[in-house]
Amino acid sequence: MYGDWYARSMYEEGSACYRYHLEHYGHPSEFGYKDIIELWKAEHFDPEYLMGLYHKMGARFFVSMGVHHDNFDLWDSRYHSWNAVKHGPKRDIAGEWKRAAEKYGLRFGVSEHLERSFSWFATNKGADKEGKWAGVPYDGNDPAFRELYLDNSPADCSCAYPLKPDPAFVRNFYLRIKDLVERYDPDWLYTDGGIPFEEVGRAMAANFYNHNMARHNGKLEAVYCAKDINHLYPELYHGEYVEGTCLLDLERTLSGEIRKEPWQTDTCIGNWFYDTACTYRTAETVLQQLVDVVSKNGTFLLSIPLRPDGTIDKKEEQIIADITAWMSVNGEAIYDTRPYEHYGEGPSADAADAAKGKLIQELACTERDFRFTKKGRVLYAVCLKAPQTPQILLRSLDCIRGRVEAVSVLGDASCAEWHWEEGGLSVRYHLPEGKVPLHTVKIVLKNEI
Repeated sequence: MYGDWYARSMYEEGSACYRYHLEHYGHPSEFGYKDIIELWKAEHFDPEYLMGLYHKMGARFFVSMGVHHDNFDLWDSRYHSWNAVKHGPKRDIAGEWKRAAEKYGLRFGVSEHLERSFSWFATNKGADKEGKWAGVPYDGNDPAFRELYLDNSPADCSCAYPLKPDPAFVRNFYLRIKDLVERYDPDWLYTDGGIPFEEVGRAMAANFYNHNMARHNGKLEAVYCAKDINHLYPELYHGEYVEGTCLLDLERTLSGEIRKEPWQTDTCIGNWFYDTACTYRTAETVLQQLVDVVSKNGTFLLSIPLRPDGTIDKKEEQIIADITAWMSVNGEAIYDTRPYEHYGEGPSADAADAAKGKLIQELACTERDFRFTKKGRVLYAVCLKAPQTPQILLRSLDCIRGRVEAVSVLGDASCAEWHWEEGGLSVRYHLPEGKVPLHTVKIVLKNEI
């Protein structure tokens, strides 16, 4: 419970993870990541209970980690003995998640981060340069554990794709992801970067598509996600990305414009791995990002990290409850909607427009910030910051003047008062019951938008 990338950082002398590991477990030459794995028991992991929470919150698909950069498979892997069925919790984590997702009617996906492991995990081949342990090799140098720690070298230990991966590792990568796809039939697959290893990675993606089509009588229902990030890190290689071959994923990032093709933001309420020192995002912040993404033709994937015993903490439970309450009233402005002709208005939209469509890291929302979605004859305008007084002015909808049939605010049972004025469409209403962080104006038009 010490945050992201522990498996790599515990072998980086002097880092916070290294110091924590030394204090709590001993030196990495004697107690390594192989030993950390065996401490993980997931003794209270109840995927059906958790899936019930996620489904009630509004999730329509669920993604399980398949394998992270630590080279440890979370399924009953045929081609890698270091997996969660044989070590650690001795449970088929991905398989249990899949069964729970199916019970609640959610589409199921898996993420794979394996292609980086060969370089990312090469820190385990090092040794301290100073102090009492200077020169003592870390346990990753022990050939008895080479399957987990890989046949790599600290000469290439970047966090990007390996420069010269062992051909045996590349073959094993293909077989393991093929196994994951064909054993668990995911409808959604994510690669943490672009398509790796040239023809091998292309074959991996093709197999995923073809396998999915075989399951659906020739119809492709699969979604493969990858990143286009080489331009962000020109000194590091992150695999191929070709528009149209997959869904574009923007990790912890928002698009600055409506994208013609569907895309995705994946983000987390805190750190990607559970961290006792982490400060979580609020439900308000999560919902602001969700609405912004949907207004720009995107899909929103939210991570809620679990503790090692398989549970979530009280703060996470409250965030889930707050999102659930909002979605139960306002979900119609999200599901089955399409982007409007412009995604929004207000200072945050003005800032994005000024940046000419560049990516956005965070939203700074005010009571004047709105995002629009549409469905049939209905236009939804979501106020990203609930106003102090129940009055809203929409300034950018002159094109629907004369076409409005009815106006209401979701969660307010009474009829809203509305009229056109010089500044735009003015709406007065009663505040919805409870603490509602975002208010949604529902505008019914005389004809379809």
